[in-house]
Amino acid sequence: MGEAMAVTQAESAGIRKIHPLTIRWTHWINVFAMLLMVASGWRIYNAAPLFAFKFPIELTIGGWLGGALQWHFAAMWLLVVNGAVYVVYGLWTRHFRSNFLPLTPQMLWRDCKMAMRGKISHQPGVYNAVQRAAYLGVIGLLLVLVASGLAIWKPVQFQSMAALIGGYEGARLVHFLAMVMTLVFITVHVVMVILVPRTLRSMLGGRMGSDANEGGLQ
Repeated sequence: MGEAMAVTQAESAGIRKIHPLTIRWTHWINVFAMLLMVASGWRIYNAAPLFAFKFPIELTIGGWLGGALQWHFAAMWLLVVNGAVYVVYGLWTRHFRSNFLPLTPQMLWRDCKMAMRGKISHQPGVYNAVQRAAYLGVIGLLLVLVASGLAIWKPVQFQSMAALIGGYEGARLVHFLAMVMTLVFITVHVVMVILVPRTLRSMLGGRMGSDANEGGLQ
């Protein structure tokens, strides 16, 4: 009864629930796991670079190749388990259907043109077509990262999957490119959060006042 009264009071004060607790927890666990995976992955990359550059050692963790691999695998399993929870929750509660669909090429093209003109609307808790495509795309990228990572880790056991992406070296390249694209998404996402700071508060507390800014893209 106390919880119902709290919800009623919140609604009367113009406070809306934006992100359920499970979504918030899986979001921040993903942030933590990705930070570990990127920092340890850069240290692993430095041991056998694909290109003519290395990442600054100050931005890596693990200390040496073996230590970086341990960090990387630990973060990978955290990401996989957390991702599985997110997917099951999203399907069970129809979170994906209600937040990411429908999505058509026409909707995406329309919102892309509006975004380039700086006129795209943003209503907290409601995703426009650009956001829907971005979030679905990054979910796909994370699946590619896990699949290519497994092909690198166990190229014999997962040889069929590795063969689909060009063998061991092909898997390394796919893994690297997927990491770069994921970091591009994260960078844009962080910039948009800075531009619309109320969205950060909603991801921390789950609720947002009715006076939330509806302009901008996150």
